[in-house]
Amino acid sequence: MRHVRDNGGPALDDRGPIIEAPAVLFEITGLTWDDPVLKCYGDTGKIPLYSGKFTERAIIPPFKYSYGGRLRQLLGVDQLGWIADVLRAKPYSKSGWISLTVPGESADAVPCLTSLAFRLRAGRLVMTAAFRSQNAFTAYLNYVPLRSIQTEVADGLTVGCGSMRVFVDVPHIYAADEATVEEILQLSEHDGLGEGESAPGPARRSGRDRGRLRPD
Repeated sequence: MRHVRDNGGPALDDRGPIIEAPAVLFEITGLTWDDPVLKCYGDTGKIPLYSGKFTERAIIPPFKYSYGGRLRQLLGVDQLGWIADVLRAKPYSKSGWISLTVPGESADAVPCLTSLAFRLRAGRLVMTAAFRSQNAFTAYLNYVPLRSIQTEVADGLTVGCGSMRVFVDVPHIYAADEATVEEILQLSEHDGLGEGESAPGPARRSGRDRGRLRPD
């Protein structure tokens, strides 16, 4: 969110005006729903919805696609099973890439998460997630289920989880969420997050409008 606020400019989206920033690449070394920053600033009520998007094969409204279906039965292929087979046969392989898009599909159903890559390095499974677009305000709701996917594949290979690399081609926030994003950033800066200090308690969430859902 800070990257978009500090480096973004006005742009348009089907769901309204946005603030759009340059592409960004970063790594997450560990993440769960119990993360103290997410418990403080996140919206726990949306966890079941987004978790279902990654586990259920059927499409769950208001989403227009299912990551669970595309990971486990895209064109009849269990892509996670295929990844495991590739890495069992050749642990050094760099070919463990899977796509979540289908050529020629409706443009309004193209998923924001376009591909995943899995590699075994130093006895651990590392993963890269590539997003064509990402709402930075709700990004964490996708990142934690993605970490669960990485853990699932790692467990099947009986190895540990390494880092999760995330590339976002078009990070953005919706203009309608700008005030809420700014409030969260001001609170986090006041709390010294990123400087080794603990996040405050959930009471900080009071007064925010968390009801809108823009399902990226």
